[in-house]
Amino acid sequence: MGKVIAIDGPAGAGKSTISRLLARKLGYRYLDTGAMYRAITYLALEQGIDIHDTEEIVQLSRNIDLNITPPDENNVSHVFINGRDVTDRLRTKEVDLNVSTVAKNRAVRELMTEMQRNIARSGNIILDGRDIGTRVLPDADFKFFITASLEERARRRWKELKDKGLEVSLAEIEKEIAERDLEDSTREIAPLVKAEDAILIDTSHLSIPEVLDKLLSYIKDEEND
Repeated sequence: MGKVIAIDGPAGAGKSTISRLLARKLGYRYLDTGAMYRAITYLALEQGIDIHDTEEIVQLSRNIDLNITPPDENNVSHVFINGRDVTDRLRTKEVDLNVSTVAKNRAVRELMTEMQRNIARSGNIILDGRDIGTRVLPDADFKFFITASLEERARRRWKELKDKGLEVSLAEIEKEIAERDLEDSTREIAPLVKAEDAILIDTSHLSIPEVLDKLLSYIKDEEND
């Protein structure tokens, strides 16, 4: 069986970008588990389903036809719901504000966790999310926890939205990310915490190539032991 790499971290730390690049570098498959919860959130909002209605959300999760492609030449993994490419719709402010509510739904979490484990079973894969190293794949071959300061994560998100032509307030984004951090780290179901054996990588003052080199060095050192 090939290696399994778990990458966790808070919103805006850069874990998805790094995970996709690392997957391409190693020739591994890649699964953005956060996109799975975002897809359910988006579909619920689109259909006018109350995200606090546990039974409706669980039913939606059971019936959703979800497909996430490998990263393309632009390092983008496309998300398809029922055959529709919804990639660009999963990072809206509305989805940002509601995805935590869906992600802490115990039944939805169990469904997604089982799906993620099945996908990872054959190895040679990188999964990123909030609870990969602690709950989804506690026996992963490599575990990383990627983080950055709140200010830097907010700045990155602000720039991402601004580059898309959206007028947004940096202070408001920082406030929203702080609230998301609190909700993710204090929820009863699969809270965001660093696994005890995960390697901590602070990306606040590192470029993307520098972060990628750090992860590769740990992987190569371990494989050479």
